[in-house]
Amino acid sequence: MTHKETQRTLLGDVAREAGVSTASVSRVLNRAPHVSDRLRERVEAAIDRLGYVPDGTARALASRRIGAIGALVPTLDNPIFGTMIDSLEQRLKRHDCRLLIATYRYDLDDELHALRTLVQQGIDGVILIGHEHRPAVHALLERRRLPFQTCWNGDDTPEWPSIGFDNAAPARRLAEHLLTLGHRRVAVVSAPTEGNDRARARLAGFRQALMAAGCPLPPERIITVNYGIAEGAQAFETLMNLAMPPTAILCGNDTLAFGILLAAQRAGVNVPEALSITGFDDLPQARFMSPPLTTVAVPASEMGRQVADALIARIGGQRPPHRRLLDASLVLRASTGPAPADG
Repeated sequence: MTHKETQRTLLGDVAREAGVSTASVSRVLNRAPHVSDRLRERVEAAIDRLGYVPDGTARALASRRIGAIGALVPTLDNPIFGTMIDSLEQRLKRHDCRLLIATYRYDLDDELHALRTLVQQGIDGVILIGHEHRPAVHALLERRRLPFQTCWNGDDTPEWPSIGFDNAAPARRLAEHLLTLGHRRVAVVSAPTEGNDRARARLAGFRQALMAAGCPLPPERIITVNYGIAEGAQAFETLMNLAMPPTAILCGNDTLAFGILLAAQRAGVNVPEALSITGFDDLPQARFMSPPLTTVAVPASEMGRQVADALIARIGGQRPPHRRLLDASLVLRASTGPAPADG
């Protein structure tokens, strides 16, 4: 019996089990419009009873689609990426696509290797974080004519279609907020900026606002660490041991801010009376910290949904807007307050 004949027989088994036609089974499997809930339930119940698995290979050959999207993510240690990935995956399921994820720990050579592996496995399109990649990444995507979409970076660049937000502008607004509160001894705790254009833009935004106010950042008040609560706590200790410790700390993400806030509590440093702290992400935990964290609301879930829709459109031959800029607003909470009298 040929492959097609086997497939038709299996469809017939499902149809007989459900008491419907093979055409009705196909309509349910292919997610055709206007399929009644009753029909779908009958077919899916029959599939479950028989243990039938639709032949993805045959569908891919017929539609020239594999049904898989690759996402290259620097890390899943930062929960904000997990939020975006969850939203992305749920949206792709609506498009009958599964998501393949590879992480590269901000190592752009490893990202290139991971992309090659995903392409070899078979994918219909690629999602990238930011615009900083090895030139071979773009060359491979173009050579393979593989649709792609970037996110998290809102810059308008001709080679990278993007759905993101301006990382520098809200960073400037955070620093300006602290300056308005009277802070002049401000420090920054940032993620490594190599291979990370988002961290670089946030650091630039912090610097620009402080420089414009005549409060440039000396090197000893810029701490670069990997994302993590423990790393944030260590950065707090380093900064508090300075001869003139800061009265406010701007953090590159919420996780670092959580570490600093917890370390301050352990050291008996009152927040915000003695030290103001800001984050960047607005993770769900931020509002439940003590005190609640001032931060920037990164539109991670909305980004995931829009990226999925845009990439599927590209795969279908459409041309969605080259750039979409989402809002990342300040969220002012109780972790920031007026500078102390000696600050």
